Amino acid sequence: MPDKITRNPRIISVANQKGGVGKTTTAINLAAAMSEMGYKVLVVDLDPQGNASTGLGIDRNSRDVTTYDLLTGDADLQSAIQVTNTKNLWIIPATTDLSSADMELYSSDNRSYLLRSALRSKDMDVYAFDFVFIDCPPSLSLLTVNAMVASDSVLVPLQSEFFALEGLSQLMLTVREVRQTANKDLRIEGIVLTMFDQRNNLSQMVDEDARENLGDLVFKTQVPRNVRVSEAPSFAVPVLEYDSQSKGAMAYRALAKEMLDRRKAA
Repeated sequence: MPDKITRNPRIISVANQKGGVGKTTTAINLAAAMSEMGYKVLVVDLDPQGNASTGLGIDRNSRDVTTYDLLTGDADLQSAIQVTNTKNLWIIPATTDLSSADMELYSSDNRSYLLRSALRSKDMDVYAFDFVFIDCPPSLSLLTVNAMVASDSVLVPLQSEFFALEGLSQLMLTVREVRQTANKDLRIEGIVLTMFDQRNNLSQMVDEDARENLGDLVFKTQVPRNVRVSEAPSFAVPVLEYDSQSKGAMAYRALAKEMLDRRKAA
């Protein structure tokens, strides 16, 4: 079991308002990589599609208590957290109920702090989590703002495609606004290039462009385009369990290690 990094869990939002960039895949597999190392990890599914829940083996019929119930105050933390089939890994699942959360929560004076109140409460102490990964919806909605207000940092998956950097500036502005108004300690955990194809000149160009514009924020680890990563969710397990020696599994292990090394060096 590794040494506990901090007294409280490190809460990381995995966010990008652009869909299809490997956001949920990164949340699931980075969490699995950390849990494989012996850390206790919680995934918070904040996406109404509920793909993180499905990808970690939580059947839709088993999602009686969800992040929606937690945000609306209809359930407490302990009733919302479910164990997964992956050792050291827990989840708060999501359903399509979350799709109406923005409108329903807007009238609340505390609307941006609801998730923070839950994840920073004393109820978390009993679990002694080391990391919490929040899988955000593909939008800069109230749900995403809730995640950022609750988090220590934001991890941004960036697909290796032509328009990759477009829209990233808006995400950065949102992070800055949250930092100025609600969570002064929020920072960017880093940018991770996903669906990377070394044989593709475009992937190489995106990599160079990202590093030129964002510098050390970009992780050295690149997550390759890998069929095993794509197949794993249909078997309701992380790729680290589906094919432990696949390039995708190895990449997420490397990303987890790089993230830990960065923190030790900070």
